[in-house]
Amino acid sequence: MRRRRVLDADDIVRSLRRMAHEVVEATRGGADLVVVAIADGGVPVARGLVDTLESIRSVAVPLVVVDPTQFRDDAEPAGDPRWLPPIKVEGRTVVLVDDVVFTGRTARAALEAVLRAGRAQRVLLAVLVDRGHRELPIRPDIVGRNLPTARNEYVVVDAAGVWIEAEGR
Repeated sequence: MRRRRVLDADDIVRSLRRMAHEVVEATRGGADLVVVAIADGGVPVARGLVDTLESIRSVAVPLVVVDPTQFRDDAEPAGDPRWLPPIKVEGRTVVLVDDVVFTGRTARAALEAVLRAGRAQRVLLAVLVDRGHRELPIRPDIVGRNLPTARNEYVVVDAAGVWIEAEGR
């Protein structure tokens, strides 16, 4: 399998800083904000985003994790969505965070989980990487980096950077 790095750790930090500023601008200061990480890949990205938001705003930003597997349309239902910790979204601005958006199915499932949790004032989708190839009309509000890929390539995000992997040479 071929692997090439397209972002290093410093690029990720810069992207998260820019994304945090975009969240503050889009939410007019970020009052009553909650960040919802989409398990599993969205968790480290959301933690980095929350850390950056807190340094910009000097206010604690709640972070919760949701596993939206139950709401996926390409998998068997697995019970109620799991929230860690449980959260009330009623009247709040929710920023859904994932590492990569591809077909849009995970983001759609996570949005369904948020809607089941209550009536948020507003929901934004923030992703570190948008690789294209949408199957649903889902478009992130905040994107760290647009990385066009082939459908047979994979985007891998880890602490050292963002990698594109492909079969063959």
